[in-house]
Amino acid sequence: MKFPGKRKTKHYFPVNESGRIPFDVDFSERGSVYVVGIDQLIVDIEANVDYSFLEKFNIVKGESAVLPDAIVEEIYHELKKSNAIIGEYAGGAIGNTLHNYSVLSDSRSVALGAISKNISVGDYAFKYICTTNSFVDFSYLKPVDGPMGRAFCLLTPDRERSFAIGKGIMNELSADFIPEDLIKGASALLVSAYSLRDETSSMYKANVAACEFALQNNVPVVLSLGTSTLINSRQKFFQDFISKYVSITAMNEDEALALVGDKDPLLSCKKILDLCDMVLMTVGPRGLYLAAHVDDQYKRETKDFIHSKSIAEYNKFEYSRAMMKVDCKNPMKVYTHINPYMGGPGIIKNTNGAGDAALSAILHDIASNTYHRQVTPNSPKHVGRFLTYSSIHQVSKYCNRASFEVLKQNSPRLIKGLPAREESLEDAYWDT
Repeated sequence: MKFPGKRKTKHYFPVNESGRIPFDVDFSERGSVYVVGIDQLIVDIEANVDYSFLEKFNIVKGESAVLPDAIVEEIYHELKKSNAIIGEYAGGAIGNTLHNYSVLSDSRSVALGAISKNISVGDYAFKYICTTNSFVDFSYLKPVDGPMGRAFCLLTPDRERSFAIGKGIMNELSADFIPEDLIKGASALLVSAYSLRDETSSMYKANVAACEFALQNNVPVVLSLGTSTLINSRQKFFQDFISKYVSITAMNEDEALALVGDKDPLLSCKKILDLCDMVLMTVGPRGLYLAAHVDDQYKRETKDFIHSKSIAEYNKFEYSRAMMKVDCKNPMKVYTHINPYMGGPGIIKNTNGAGDAALSAILHDIASNTYHRQVTPNSPKHVGRFLTYSSIHQVSKYCNRASFEVLKQNSPRLIKGLPAREESLEDAYWDT
């Protein structure tokens, strides 16, 4: 397990000197630390289009639509004909997040889903596997006859993303391919609102089965909301689902509005914390918010400036580590906000995947907490049952940094890990 952010050792084992341990000890025998994600395995096809292209195929700008295979094929041929395709990548929100997690952590993640039974060199299934980090374990996938799903990420001149999806076999995962022992041993289970669209589908039933296993074994469930139209159309369903199963909910501000009906990010976070334990909300060029519960006895006051917005002194206890509400005797809500790293890239090439990168950073920090608890169970870091290893303030920095890497490139996935030594930090930082 590579610890997040490539920070100095002393920042990752802030215990007394006698209890400190070196990084070069081999802990491989202590057990495997991994996360599990359920995905509609899909290939992302990115293309530049104008607004008339969206109108021609009745695609709402900024939203995601599932289209008939014939229409999807027509879109593909038209994009090919006009040389509009930028690239074809292994995709899907959960697939992106698992890949990014494994890039950041150098550790195993496990993908659950359906993939083409017969894979040929050069086909979509082949490309999907070849362009995904080698630490992502595909051995639990369900083999199915048929083609991979395709998601067209259509970029208009304003750089807004609109999605047209051809299903293929992406919904063919069934509950009998959800291994309970695998879920039981995971640091987190990652699911997507996209997979919960249709309650009659086998994919939906597989997700519920996995969430039930996670609930029974106290494994945190992480839900990525995906698209505001879907959340808005089934608001009560998602509120109930989150309340029953979910520990961490990830979204952008439009999806938060659809979920709880509040335009203000902080007030949305406050309402969503009534449903779950932790919230990640991306707010585009204004950065991101993290909100969580912490037991009153473990709260830690910030050493930075205290800010007030719709919630007075909202960041006062942002140095606190997130906890599940059930593990708190006297739970309180804590919040932090961070602006884009380094002001954001000079040129944003593509926003597709930035939220997935931020979520992968949270997963890495959660898995690091599991790892550290295995290695040093008597550390003061584990006097309470915390969800994250770092404070929500520090996690927000990590999310921000990971998102930056995706925003400055064309691919929706991290191509490489973060640098060992940040150029933005002065030499004096590394000398102390």
